[in-house]
Amino acid sequence: MTATDHQDLTRHLLRPDGQEDICLATYSVSTGAHRTSRLITSVELPRAGEREVHGNASITGGYVLRVAAQATRRGSGVVMLHSHPGGRGWQRMSTQDADAESSYADLVQQLTGMPLVGMTLAGNESWSARVWTEGRAEWAASVRRVGRTLVTSWNDELIPSIADTTTQARTISAWGEALHRDITRLRVLVVGVGSVGLDVVQRLAATGILEIGVMDFDRIETLNRDRMIGATRRDARLRRPKVDVAARLARQASTAKTFTVTRHHDSVCSPTGLADALDYDVIFSCVDRPWPRAVLNTVAYADLIPVIDGGIAIDVFESGGMRGATRRAQTATPEMPCLACTGQVDMTEVALEMSGDLDDPEYIRRAGRDSVSGRPNVAALCAAVSGSQLEQFVSLVAHPAGLGVPSALRFSLALHHLEHLPHQTQPYCPTESQIAVGDARTDLRRDGSWQHFRRGLRGRFNEVVDYWLEAIANSGR
Repeated sequence: MTATDHQDLTRHLLRPDGQEDICLATYSVSTGAHRTSRLITSVELPRAGEREVHGNASITGGYVLRVAAQATRRGSGVVMLHSHPGGRGWQRMSTQDADAESSYADLVQQLTGMPLVGMTLAGNESWSARVWTEGRAEWAASVRRVGRTLVTSWNDELIPSIADTTTQARTISAWGEALHRDITRLRVLVVGVGSVGLDVVQRLAATGILEIGVMDFDRIETLNRDRMIGATRRDARLRRPKVDVAARLARQASTAKTFTVTRHHDSVCSPTGLADALDYDVIFSCVDRPWPRAVLNTVAYADLIPVIDGGIAIDVFESGGMRGATRRAQTATPEMPCLACTGQVDMTEVALEMSGDLDDPEYIRRAGRDSVSGRPNVAALCAAVSGSQLEQFVSLVAHPAGLGVPSALRFSLALHHLEHLPHQTQPYCPTESQIAVGDARTDLRRDGSWQHFRRGLRGRFNEVVDYWLEAIANSGR
């Protein structure tokens, strides 16, 4: 759920008088390769006469029917939420809780075609959740609330808490053992394991993260070795997949007692790559192309998976020599402007890459453009980009001083000037208008023959243009 929905639910469910309370919400589905997430889309608080509070709390059948009808019209499911004000951590159900949820589970399934989700809010604002199928409750592995910070409630029985207090002592001393056990259980994906991503992977592994995914469809070449620290001459000679090198270095750096690194030799723009990405809790975007960055930007809002993006641009004189360099870092997440609104994603460039023109030498020549491949890069500056992204990660999951991720940051090397970019969400932003829609997100995948794909892209691009023109026209009425 978004942090905003969490706040609304907490205000309702944790009453000043200490009694339990109850309410309903609707949810959408986000389907990964191995994980299915339910995303709260709207909080539907009870109207007068639709619930009673009497130490415990109960709701009327009319309330359930009203919200189920709304969910059906939207293609959504129903969530039943109640509170245990005296509870702490992941809550189990009492017999009364189970009876109340199971009594409505079949009805909700028949009306919406989707299973009932039950959730419990403990007094310390920790959540637990389960999904009702065939009269039985199947427990969730975790509940995540996403905004400027990422806070996760864990089901210890399904995702055990494992930390090595010997090898990770200095890290634990920075933010405490309890938070460390929460952070290390996050499934983290690094998309693009070149010069920046390779460093990110190793430092996450050294932190003690238990499960890391690495995604890249490219292979090591000799020209990569001046930036990919850890890649060997033999890796380049054998043209090893970059994910293989990243996995090897991650295992060497890991301090976890049990460590898993999963290799995805794929593109996040493909159907399989996107499905794999949806299995993770946090994603690092270490890509240098507009299309995958746009896909990840969509996932950050539609699927409530924070995306930590970074990049570097080096400007050189035509006669040779460096004019300057600029690095950027930001986290795409609800409550923050998306990558397109901050200018980190140019949708015109995305359309050109999807159509194939961005890599067409003839198009590049006619348009008087520079190729996106082979841009200048320097190993000495890549570490600053990875460091900036890792700082965003710490702000997101450890939230020092109670704060979360900042606005987009830009550092200019020549002037040694760091600035917080003042970007705001743009009117009619199509990405941020699709928060928590899950599988109904805008489809930017590569999913057909190249010619069919190009035609489809041009059609979708025209639809986007039409949408914006109509929105601008309506704003003037």
